[in-house]
Amino acid sequence: MNTELINKNFKYENLLEELRVRKVMSVAQVAEYLGISEITARRYIKALDYEGRLKKVRNGCQCIQPSQPKGEQDWNSTNVVEASNYDEKRRIARAAANLCKDGDSIIINCGSTAFLLGEEICNRDITVVTNYLPLLNRLIEKHRGNTVVIGGQYYPERNLFITNEVSQNLHYAAKFMFTSGSGLTEQGLFKNDLISLLAEQKLISQVETLVCLVDSDKVGQRVGSLFASPKNFKIVITGRQANKRIVAALQEQGIIVILV
Repeated sequence: MNTELINKNFKYENLLEELRVRKVMSVAQVAEYLGISEITARRYIKALDYEGRLKKVRNGCQCIQPSQPKGEQDWNSTNVVEASNYDEKRRIARAAANLCKDGDSIIINCGSTAFLLGEEICNRDITVVTNYLPLLNRLIEKHRGNTVVIGGQYYPERNLFITNEVSQNLHYAAKFMFTSGSGLTEQGLFKNDLISLLAEQKLISQVETLVCLVDSDKVGQRVGSLFASPKNFKIVITGRQANKRIVAALQEQGIIVILV
């Protein structure tokens, strides 16, 4: 694992989080906040401006307000039925829950399908490990089994607790890790949120089976960065309308594809 790259990417994300608060920062302020030289700060600003994640201005940078991804932030724990593709997400969550047995330890990552999976297993004796605050709140309220929180800095815009300490993640192990993404092709699962991607990648080696939970309209889409190749996951659960060519290509690589 490239620790230098991971640390740089966390600094990118920390800068973007701080910039959302301050709106505008000078090169000197960026350097002081991140504990880097002004030359490095200019390089970071240039790279993030090129990616379209902030706007480079004279001797500094300013915030670009992120657009709201359709279907991802249009729900909360009281109206999750308003999430996009709700019926399909619910079927995917039920199929994922059916993989689990009482006594299992599982890791559930973020998103509306993850939340629905948590609801499906609330009344079961299953240990759930997660860093996703909406799911944690529901599990604390209703879960029969154990709930384990992955610690770290809280990122309110993502509802996640994230740490850049690789060693801390070695404490967590599970039979399954359930994760979703922005796209799935024969090359693997993609995610468009770099900070959650990096945090979740550290956990892959700690689980027996990585399970991808993907809406059918995301199958065949290559959006964001590659999170995991087919050699890293064993099971995909998606809707019946998923791209048949991609489904067949994954099955040819030994992936179990469950259509719901």
